[in-house]
Amino acid sequence: MTTPAPLLHRFANPGRFLRATARLMPWLWGVSLAVLLPAVAWALLLSPADWQQGETVRIMYVHVPMAWLAMAGYSGLALCSVLALVWKHPLADLAARELSPVGAVATALCLATGSLWGRPMWGTWWAWDARMTSVLVLFFLWVGHAALTRAFEDEERGARAGAILALVGVVNLPIVKFSVDWWNTLHQPASVARLAAPGMHVSMLAPLLACSVGFSLLFGTLVLARVRAAVMERRVEALELARAREADRAPAVAVPA
Repeated sequence: MTTPAPLLHRFANPGRFLRATARLMPWLWGVSLAVLLPAVAWALLLSPADWQQGETVRIMYVHVPMAWLAMAGYSGLALCSVLALVWKHPLADLAARELSPVGAVATALCLATGSLWGRPMWGTWWAWDARMTSVLVLFFLWVGHAALTRAFEDEERGARAGAILALVGVVNLPIVKFSVDWWNTLHQPASVARLAAPGMHVSMLAPLLACSVGFSLLFGTLVLARVRAAVMERRVEALELARAREADRAPAVAVPA
């Protein structure tokens, strides 16, 4: 009977990973751009303006996907941390290390676009309500993980410390998600992912979902490209170290007088 750990290690072999993703990467880049570019054009140029918010509602087509990616990406970071701590997954630490900068950028874009959207709607760039504050905490968790994993000379210690931080930070995810239901905030309640019918017309919902798919594909492709680069960098470092050791073991050549 196959146990989870050997199965995970089998599909995490660096050489097998590089060979498989080498064929996959061109397709991922192509599909990402093929979905994202028309989706952005649809959202920014063809979708209708909101009857209350006017043209400023178009910020939603970047803000909402970035918010979803900030949370989904952090869930992926926590999963990588579990795989690294429990099963010693060979690529989990690398995936977490390369995921955190991309997740931090997505969360920063979420905060920036939210501020731009909030100024004309609420009359302020920032308010310390539950949703905004919890997303800011999420941004600090992303940045803290990226810094912590790179703060140690021993990469294994940095990865372990980062994994613990990532798992502790998971408690913030339900706060971000349900803050608009638990507390009185400036944000409206969920209007897309709810049990009843979405509180958004299909002419806006369709381009929003298309942008979300496009940005998600681009997010995953960027992370995968970073992991590939990190694996290749480590292989080059290992090769250079092996050559240096071979040079140290080589007998010295006597120089004729």
